[in-house]
Amino acid sequence: MLIFENNKTLANLYQRALSLYISKEFANKTVGQVNPTAKQHSEQTFSRRELLEVEEQAKQEKIIAEHGEKHFRDQVMSVFFSKLTTEVMAEFDQKENFYRHFLNLEDAAPTILEILSLPSASVNRITPLIKLLPWLASDIVNLVNKPQYRKRADVKVSEPNLAISYVGLDNLKLIVPTFILKHALPITTDPYPLMKRKLWNDGLSVALAAKVLAEHNELDWYSAFAAAILSSIGYLAVITCFLSKFNEMHNAELRQAYESRDKRLHDLLVQAEISPELLLKLMTEHSNKVGADLIELMRFDRLEVTEPIFDLAYAGELQKMSPVAQVVAKARTYIAYRSLAREDLIDKNEAKALLTAVNFTPKEIALLKKSDIDHIKLNFN
Repeated sequence: MLIFENNKTLANLYQRALSLYISKEFANKTVGQVNPTAKQHSEQTFSRRELLEVEEQAKQEKIIAEHGEKHFRDQVMSVFFSKLTTEVMAEFDQKENFYRHFLNLEDAAPTILEILSLPSASVNRITPLIKLLPWLASDIVNLVNKPQYRKRADVKVSEPNLAISYVGLDNLKLIVPTFILKHALPITTDPYPLMKRKLWNDGLSVALAAKVLAEHNELDWYSAFAAAILSSIGYLAVITCFLSKFNEMHNAELRQAYESRDKRLHDLLVQAEISPELLLKLMTEHSNKVGADLIELMRFDRLEVTEPIFDLAYAGELQKMSPVAQVVAKARTYIAYRSLAREDLIDKNEAKALLTAVNFTPKEIALLKKSDIDHIKLNFN
């Protein structure tokens, strides 16, 4: 969020929170919590004994060879990641193509979100649109068949019409945005297996926190909840694009090295790893702006989400944001703070600075602490 970028301390904290999506170990490195590596080839290692001339020569040759190999590896990977960055940035610029390939959200999805915000919304109006999205219809059917939501243990719902009618409009306002978030998650986040679950958990918690804060501040909770869900879209799309382009380019480079019979290059590429630093940089610098571009393409008319998402990306001061955007900014900040606190990656002064930056009141913090912002509570009559 832009409101953190002009303050080095806040920018570092928010980047640290984002690094937790990649891994706890990587987040530790961002604050220097890494075990020092023992020096190799240091003079002290060999100062206690005299080396025979042949040993000394062998040692020097090994150092030269290793230095040469490292230099070669660094050069190759530097070029590769430079090309990868160029490719990813080019994808960001092709907005409509990016939307289709890395978000893949059908037109019916934002239409349903919009209709749910209207006083004229009805189950009959929503049902045909939900049936246009097999993944959404399937998720709703699976939901009502969970033991806690079944009317009778021996009856299983199979028809989307019946499931949607049973869920009802009020519950649909909660579960449709949530299932859209689920659908937008990357299919895989290898080599970071925990990333997908963290993105899901935090995305849901941000939305539930925004709902609580919106109700507390007498704002429309559905607008805040939907905007908060959609505020995660940019992060999900950037991660999906980066991982996809890395795999695509890495496989192409491997194939080319193999066909050229360049064993040295092929062996190096086989061992190549994704750069978490580059992924974090792209997430930090581009997720909110990419998210704003994607939301603009959804062409919302009545649902108040486009302005808040643009505020998160481009407003440098909280006071210049819309009320809904302020609520979402607070929700994202609180979940970032909570994630860092759980991993002991933030101290009291940093926590105070982070929460103060979005004008959190003690009452709001107390409210979020006592609220369940990790689980959706549905109300079936």
